[in-house]
Amino acid sequence: MPIKSMAVFCGSQNGKEEVFVQEAKRLGLWMASKSIKLVYGGGNVGLMGAVANAVMDSGGTVTGVIPRILDSRERSHKGLTELLVVENMHVRKMKMYELCDAAAILPGGYGTLDELFEMITWNNLSIHDKPIYIININGFYDHLLLHIQTMLYNGFLYENPMRNITVVKTVEELVLLPELSEG
Repeated sequence: MPIKSMAVFCGSQNGKEEVFVQEAKRLGLWMASKSIKLVYGGGNVGLMGAVANAVMDSGGTVTGVIPRILDSRERSHKGLTELLVVENMHVRKMKMYELCDAAAILPGGYGTLDELFEMITWNNLSIHDKPIYIININGFYDHLLLHIQTMLYNGFLYENPMRNITVVKTVEELVLLPELSEG
């Protein structure tokens, strides 16, 4: 099934390495070039703003989903195709899940990890089987991926979560995946 919309979970800050912003922009440019709708957290700052602006500047479609409490803190993006202000973080994640065919994870903080693990948990519980792509820029997620393997090895996971997770190092590597390079 072709991917027509992708949720991108990432930081509301840029991080310390310029490559994080560069890769967020590359992801947005690629999504717009393939007419893949961006579904994201609705902010106008950090990596969220970078990916959304890249999609919008390239003529793509963007739906932002932001909880009321973060509407001012993350400075909701007013120039999107659609901005949904929802009641809370739980509703945000559910709405983003409903609107996407797949999820991409860029570097981020607690919220990004929360969103990533929610998607992994929903996969594990067979609530969905949407593919998850972790863009492990400069090894940002190396320790997290090792910990997931530690949980599996020690018998705390029912199945290997990597069956629905693809890890790549760059956006260039992501777009060359067979399921994403078609069309």
